[in-house]
This record gives sequence, C-alpha cells and structure tokens, in this order.
Amino acid sequence: MGYRVSSISTPHGVLETPFFMPIATRGAVKTLSSFDVERLSSPILLSNTYHLWLRPGLEVLKQFGGLHKFMDWPGVILTDSGGFQVFSLEGLRKLTSEGVAFQSHIDGAKMMLTPELCMEIQRTIGSDICMVLDVCTKLPATDDELEKALELTTQWARRSKDAFEKTREGSINPGAKLFGIVQGGTNLELREKSARALIDIGFDGYAIGGLSVGESCEDACQVLDVLDKILPEDKPRYFMGGAKPHEIVEYVKRGIDMFDCVLPTRNARHGQLYRFLHNDLSRPDFYETIQITNEKWKMSQERLGTDEELSRYTFGYLRHLFTIEEMLGGRLATMMNVKFYLELMKKIREQIKTGTL
Repeated sequence: MGYRVSSISTPHGVLETPFFMPIATRGAVKTLSSFDVERLSSPILLSNTYHLWLRPGLEVLKQFGGLHKFMDWPGVILTDSGGFQVFSLEGLRKLTSEGVAFQSHIDGAKMMLTPELCMEIQRTIGSDICMVLDVCTKLPATDDELEKALELTTQWARRSKDAFEKTREGSINPGAKLFGIVQGGTNLELREKSARALIDIGFDGYAIGGLSVGESCEDACQVLDVLDKILPEDKPRYFMGGAKPHEIVEYVKRGIDMFDCVLPTRNARHGQLYRFLHNDLSRPDFYETIQITNEKWKMSQERLGTDEELSRYTFGYLRHLFTIEEMLGGRLATMMNVKFYLELMKKIREQIKTGTL
C-alpha cells in the first residue's frame, strides 16, 4: 500500500495524516506551555498513562475533569499504556498473566498494572486515543522470549478491549478510540502472527511497538514491509517510540500514519537543533543537525525562525543563552525543533498529494 494521506476523527478534532505528536509525558511538553504548542499548530499531544497515574494521580485528574481541562489543552490527546515504562523498571517488576507488579520509582510503593486498570486510568485521563497494555521485550531477545511476550500481549489486548467497552458509558470521553499494539521484535513471522491476532480482536487503529529500541532502520523497514501488507488499509498505523527525520520519511513510505519522538525536545535541551537544507525529502540529506554552542554561531545574526516569536531572536543570542545556562534557551530551542518536526510532516503530506515524494 505504501504512503497515504488520510484523516482521523476524534472528539477533540480531525487529524490529517501522517502526523507527529510532541511528547507531553506528564501533561506538559518540557519547557513549553499548552498555548506554545497550540501556537506551533500541533493538533495533538502524547502523554503517558504510567506517569500520570503516579502523579498527579487519578483523584486529581477526576477533580479537574480529565487532562484536557487540567492542562488547558483544546486539542487531541493520545496516551500510551505505560507498559514500556513499567517494563523498564529492571529488578523492580514481576510479570504475571494478571498484569505486571512493580515498585514505584517515586516512593517504592508496591503497585500492579493490569489491562483493566490501564483502561480505567486512560478513561480518567480522558484520552482521545488509548493504547492497550502490552508486554515490551528488550532486544536482543530469543524467539522463545518474543513468542511468550506475544501470547501475553494478545491476551492483554483482548482484556483491554473488553474493559474499554465496558467503561465507555459514563466516561468523560465516550468517543475515544482504542489501538492494539503489534509486537514480535524483528521476527517477521511473529510480527505477522501478532498483527493477525489483533485484527481478529478488532481495534480502531494499530500501533507497531517494540521498535526504536536499538534496531537498525533497515530492520524496522523489513517489519513495516510485512505489516503494510497485513494491517487493514482503513485503519491508522502508529510507529511507537520515535524516529530521526529521514527515518520518518522511510516509514511513511511503508504506510505509517502517526509518529512520536523524544528527539526534538530532548536534543533541544542540549542545544542540538534541526534545520532544513532542501525540500527533496527522497534524499536523506534534506536536513542537518547543528550544535548551537559551537563557536561558529557566536556572531550569527540569522533569525531562529519566521514566526512572531522566533523571528525576534538570532542564533548568536541563542548560543549566548545556552552558554550562560539560561532556561529561555531550552524553550526557544524546543520551539524550533518541534516546529521542524511539524513542518516535516506538512511537507510530507504536501509531497504525497503532489506525487513528488
């Protein structure tokens, strides 16, 4: 099937695909306000079920009527299940068929995350797009480990859907969508098995998990080539966990509609900025990554951008802010990088429409 332009309707707006989701893990994009992100023209944010469950907690979210009102965000919110974060707690968690038991990274409290609770948390958050609870396996992993994780992921996906439907009535966002998550590592047979099992259960969309964990772009593309032929054409596809700009182009060519990534915000806080070099996205050299603290930017009077705020400042001034460790530097750099990723997706959509990608 390959690349396509489509749309996803949600209770908080229509999303034109393919698109990128800035990361607002705990209810905020680091250094930016909700108004900042809205002004950058992002229609959607990604938040994390695990972190919001721990802080501020369900009681606070209920009191405020969900995350949209809590953070004053008018757009769409997607929440991942928190499974990746829980499975990252090496030595602090134990996997059972019921769910995953773990110790809070905050205070060491013993907790248990089940598919049913995962759905309850996301319903309380008021997410527009929810994710099933899945088993995240680190790579490299044996085929036996991947298959066992896959079996449990499929069981949890079915339980997640049952719980999601049971909690629809009376929830603050009854029109929310639920995505299944395809697992299987880089084993193509297991990926196909996972996808077909999830299709049998039936979801509003399908996420590809278990990538962006150290595998090569070539390995990821092999997985996506297989799934492109299997996943329903009328359902959105979400590549979880991020990609570099040139990798996003490759994944879009293989039918991916949705992306998230920590790189634009994380790199910004370390003074690493993305810039377009040309508009031929079929060439991987369409952009560069610069280090703003390098001496070459000390005297630069080039403006940071063309919008109302970024056009006021120069690269030389931004370098100064990073040199003196002024927080404004991280904020401006984050705005630049998020804007770059959003503009990249806009260019991709335009070039798909004109047949020039």
